[in-house]
Amino acid sequence: MIKKYFASVLAAAVISGPAFAADLTNSYEAPSYNEPVSQSSGWTGGYVGLHAGTASRHGNPFSGDHEFMGGVQGGYNMETNGFVVGGEAELSHLGDTKVLVPGGNLNERYRVSAKAKAGMPLGDTLVYGTAGATMTSMRDGTAQGPDGWKPGWLVGAGVEHKFNQQISGKVEYNYARTGDVRSSTGGPLSETTVSDHTLKAGVNYHF
Repeated sequence: MIKKYFASVLAAAVISGPAFAADLTNSYEAPSYNEPVSQSSGWTGGYVGLHAGTASRHGNPFSGDHEFMGGVQGGYNMETNGFVVGGEAELSHLGDTKVLVPGGNLNERYRVSAKAKAGMPLGDTLVYGTAGATMTSMRDGTAQGPDGWKPGWLVGAGVEHKFNQQISGKVEYNYARTGDVRSSTGGPLSETTVSDHTLKAGVNYHF
């Protein structure tokens, strides 16, 4: 009797074992793997804006002979792999910033700049560097200078902060240098290189 009982239990275990294992296999679902989504600070896109500040031939743009300057800018940023790169075009009125030439000075009137930008976003704040080419218009001061536009270059750095998805504010410093500037104070023409420093604040509207 006992042998028959154990035989029945063993037979039931053999028959139900595969079914039980199948139930366990079917009921267990391996956890799915979700690839981490890269976090974007929202800097990709185009923008336009305004800027204003001071310009001077001295390293301190707030020196006694600084001039008020202002203008417009527009550009495009692209955020990738934790960095922001972009380009910007800028038109500024330099307010007759005085630059020294042999025997006198000339006045810088307008500047057009084409700049490349590269920086690192820290949440809603972007810290960046910039460099590019310039064309500067000058007019006579105590010396007589060139008519038209003279090519040059600039370098700089800035900080920009987004207040919301559309509006940001920035502060930027630029050092600009213009070479082969010809001038005269009544004698023969001389040729020199002039430079200036600008410090400006601006606001941008992002598309």
